Amino acid sequence: MKIEWDIKFDFKDVLIRPKRSALPSRKVVNINREFVFPHSKKTWTGVPIVASNMDSTGTIPMARALYRHGMLTALHKFYTAEQLESLRKEDCFQNCMVTAGVLSEEELRALPVGNFLCLDVANGYSERFVDYVRLARKVFPDAVIVAGNVVTREMTEQLILSGADIVKVGIGPGSACTTRRVTGVGYPQLSAIMECADAAHRLHGWIMAD
Repeated sequence: MKIEWDIKFDFKDVLIRPKRSALPSRKVVNINREFVFPHSKKTWTGVPIVASNMDSTGTIPMARALYRHGMLTALHKFYTAEQLESLRKEDCFQNCMVTAGVLSEEELRALPVGNFLCLDVANGYSERFVDYVRLARKVFPDAVIVAGNVVTREMTEQLILSGADIVKVGIGPGSACTTRRVTGVGYPQLSAIMECADAAHRLHGWIMAD
C-alpha cells in the first residue's frame, strides 16, 4: 500500500478568485468551443456541457432540449436498439452519445452509433476494459469514443493510447453517489480533473469531468 501525502482538492475546498473583466455583461460571453479528436479525427463545435448517462438525465427528451443549445447528451444504456434507430432520424442524434457497458463484439457492432460512443463501466482500471476500448476503436474507427471512469494520470494515458478520444474522470464525486463511502475508493475531483487533463492534453486527447 502507498499513501499519498501531497494535498488533493475537491471543488468544496476552493473558491474562484474574481478578477477584472472588460466584458460589459454576462450575456456577451461565448461558451462555444471547437474540439478536434485524436483518433476519430472529427471536429465538433458547441457548448462543452454533457447530460450524464444516468437513467434520470441521459434521456431522449433531454437530448432534444440540450441540442437546441448546442450541448451534448450521453444517453443511458437502457434504450433499445429500436429506440436509438428511431432517434437517428432526428437532428439531435448528432449530439447524442450512445452508451454501452462491456459487450461482446457482436453486440457492439449491433449498436446504432452516430458521432459519439460512450463506454461506461464501474471499474475503468481493468485490463479487460482497456482491451474493450481497443475493440471499440476497431469496430467504430470514425466515432468519437468516450471511456471511463478513471481518476489518475496513468489510466487516462492508457485509455487514450488504446483508442479513446475523451476520458471520463470521476469516481464518487457526486453528492448522491455512495461509492467513496461504501468502498473507500475515489479521488478528490478537482485534483483528478487537473491531473488527468494534463495527461490527456499531452496526447492531444480530452477529458470529461463526471
